[in-house]
Amino acid sequence: MAMVRGKALANCVLVLLSLWLCIYSLPIVVDQSNENISPKEDELNAPQTADTGLHYDRYLREVIEYLEKDPHFRDKLQNANMDDIKQGKLAKELDFVHNNLRTKLDELKREEMNRLRLLIKAKHDMQTGDGWKVDHQALLKQFEHLNQDNPHSFEPDDLDRLIKSATKDLEHFDEERHDEYKRNEMRKEHERREKLKALTEEERKKEEEWFEEMRKKHGDHAKVNHPGSEDQLKEVWQESDGLDPNDFDPKTFFKIHDNNGDGFFDENELEALFTKELEKLYNPENKEDDMVAMEEERLRMREHVMTEVDTDKDRLVSLAEFLAAMKSQISQQKEEWETLEQQKSPYTEEELAAYEQQLTQEGKVIMERASELQKQREELQKKQEELNNQKNDIQQAMEQLERRKA
Repeated sequence: MAMVRGKALANCVLVLLSLWLCIYSLPIVVDQSNENISPKEDELNAPQTADTGLHYDRYLREVIEYLEKDPHFRDKLQNANMDDIKQGKLAKELDFVHNNLRTKLDELKREEMNRLRLLIKAKHDMQTGDGWKVDHQALLKQFEHLNQDNPHSFEPDDLDRLIKSATKDLEHFDEERHDEYKRNEMRKEHERREKLKALTEEERKKEEEWFEEMRKKHGDHAKVNHPGSEDQLKEVWQESDGLDPNDFDPKTFFKIHDNNGDGFFDENELEALFTKELEKLYNPENKEDDMVAMEEERLRMREHVMTEVDTDKDRLVSLAEFLAAMKSQISQQKEEWETLEQQKSPYTEEELAAYEQQLTQEGKVIMERASELQKQREELQKKQEELNNQKNDIQQAMEQLERRKA
């Protein structure tokens, strides 16, 4: 995801956006002498930020971006701690946000409510078709990031819900990405086994030989440096930054790759550091290289560095943490990184069997639905023919009547 460059906001904006919401925005210059002046319309144009991957991402980003524009709220952000945010104390400050911004937040919430209603209706129509009235209010209860009981205005409870929902969902985001990789691997193995079943013994032997050849080809690569090690960072310093490895300076390296200049490596900035290592393993033009696996490898690298370096567990690497890691044994890791193909399978045979059973069941449901649709189509065609015949009979009767009148 593209990172927006610029000086970061205050420390607690960083806490809210970077630590819990993983959002980064452009700097906002405020004239402190005019804090009570109504925000101008052109100041309300929200800057672009990185996509969080949440289904309510746009709503989340727009709410945060507009709140940042209120001087009072931004001041509270600067003085809030993590407990204040988690306990909902920050949300209470919404009552003091400027009226113009509150009006805009009301509009954002109404837009989000309408979007959710349309999604519910569309999903219902796809699954069951028309003919049943959707109880939107009941179904909206499944969305926890806003208060559905008050659909017209954005209140402190809405901000509290939004922060807590985003916090919870983003904490499980990596877990969902791991599950996606696992499902992808099971899908590939299932398709491979199904293909083998349809082949003759000789064809099957050739297919197995080709599969093994591709596996070995993928494993034939240059040494993959341990993520976060000095060797790995020096490689980036030399090949990406074009600097002499003998002049490697951790502090300068940090400033070069702290893209938004906020004094921290966020998760996206860290993952960008592993591109050179990943290019040793994956090439989108190679049949043997799976891009889903590449993203899993990138995620594993980032998680490893975060575990080793992020000592305060705020999902950010500060300059102090980075320099401390460079002085410790962490940066001296010389062994090659254990890649995905060197690890055991991410799934068991039992899990694969359950996955295949699920596919079979889903296939049956699809076939049954297709059969029902075909019957409905035939019935509609039959009714159309009947209507056409009736229309012809009426037309003929009218023509006969006209002739008699003549």
